[in-house]
Amino acid sequence: MAAPAGLELTFLGHQTWHITDGLSTVLLDPILTEAFGVGNLRFPIWPPRGIDVAAMPLPDAVILSHEHLDHFHLPSLNLLPKTVPVYTGMTTPAAVTEAIEVLGFTVHRLDHTKSLTMGGIEITLYPAGARTLFWEQRVAQPLIRQTGATGNDVFVGVDADVSDLYIEHLTDGALKPPRLAIVSNNAQTVPYGALGADNNLLPGMDSPRNRKTGIEILSGLLIDYCKPLDGVADVALCGNGFTAPRSPHGPFLYADHPALAEAANALQHLFRVHGPRPGDRLTVPYGTGPIATSRAPWVHLDPVAEAHALEGQHAFLADPNQVEPTPVTTALPEEQWETARALLAEELPRMARELIATRMGALASGIHDYLHGPVGSRRAVLRLLDPPGIETGVESYAWNITGPTWEQVEPTGREEAMARYPFGIEIYYQDLIAVFQGRAQIWDIVGGSYQGWHIGEPLDSPVYALFAVYGEHQRPDLAARCYHHSLTTLGYTQGAAA
Repeated sequence: MAAPAGLELTFLGHQTWHITDGLSTVLLDPILTEAFGVGNLRFPIWPPRGIDVAAMPLPDAVILSHEHLDHFHLPSLNLLPKTVPVYTGMTTPAAVTEAIEVLGFTVHRLDHTKSLTMGGIEITLYPAGARTLFWEQRVAQPLIRQTGATGNDVFVGVDADVSDLYIEHLTDGALKPPRLAIVSNNAQTVPYGALGADNNLLPGMDSPRNRKTGIEILSGLLIDYCKPLDGVADVALCGNGFTAPRSPHGPFLYADHPALAEAANALQHLFRVHGPRPGDRLTVPYGTGPIATSRAPWVHLDPVAEAHALEGQHAFLADPNQVEPTPVTTALPEEQWETARALLAEELPRMARELIATRMGALASGIHDYLHGPVGSRRAVLRLLDPPGIETGVESYAWNITGPTWEQVEPTGREEAMARYPFGIEIYYQDLIAVFQGRAQIWDIVGGSYQGWHIGEPLDSPVYALFAVYGEHQRPDLAARCYHHSLTTLGYTQGAAA
């Protein structure tokens, strides 16, 4: 076999990469199907594409950066031979590794002092930077390089601030600046009128100017994020590569990475920016010379579906309308109503306690006045839409921080609730129950059926409080229920294929 000319990185969509030196191959965060999600919830990859897994060069190893559903997908792993080892970081939840082992894989944990070497490829998993937002702090960021060498390295900045330990190795000269940095566009900007995680229902808090622009995204990714990587020659964009359920506007805004790369290259001179589409291959040479581009024949774009979705987006932008939330999970059958009520009664006290430790809880506990004077001890309201047997109705609970506890109160209209409570959560009853049951994850609900309001900064939002309370790191039991549902659907029960 001829000596490899460099490291070939084939982009498979969103944040999945197929990486080879011609001798050894690794697969990073494989999403190999047309969509990901739990149960009936589907998040189609954008732009639409299909992968011929049978024609894809099989990996010698899988790297899992972290547990979030757009990186960890049991049905995709199930398409691979079970003899392929899976490597992940030290802080990946045990529920994740146990689910992978049920499929029949062997999982290995690596810290940043133990590199994985496969032929001519050496991979180090660096922990996320210390300033990373709490729900991404378990991310492992791969550095991929030629075994025993440095200078043509590839750093994959997955979903987190650049690792402080990696920066330390760059600063002390143990490693040279990466030749290529892969950065994640996680803006998930939606048009005005559409549902988004950062929408704030308080009057005057949501407008077209409150939505992040492509200029802001490029500045954050290329100027701010890449600052510690001084000397990097090339940057590749990925992320923003799916459409959420209930998205009449189609894909996120500023998800056209070739267009973003073209604009970036015209507006800065620090490095060359690449905006690959699924199937595009970047070859990083081991010597000097530019990064070469080509196509993988086993990845197929769907131009008809892409054009149709973009037509919908253009129509929405031309005539925006307010998108009303709808449930993203199936309705609860009547025979499950009592069980659901009991589950809600069991879970609400825990939620009330754990909210105190979030940024929302800290701000809610520290204020004393709101709109019309003293705020009292009830600082937030939970409005559960369409409770069992009350279609189009609302079941309301006030968060009393002196307990802390949720106290059922008479429901009011939204406007009155916003005037009374500085924080508000609106979510469909059946969707919250689905989170408790493991039929959905909190990430599935936000952007589909959740709405809310808050005072303070964006990170003081109830959204991020719910991420803290119900993320896999805090509630591995709920995550394990989700994985159990997926494994059952795939035909695995009690550790063996059915």
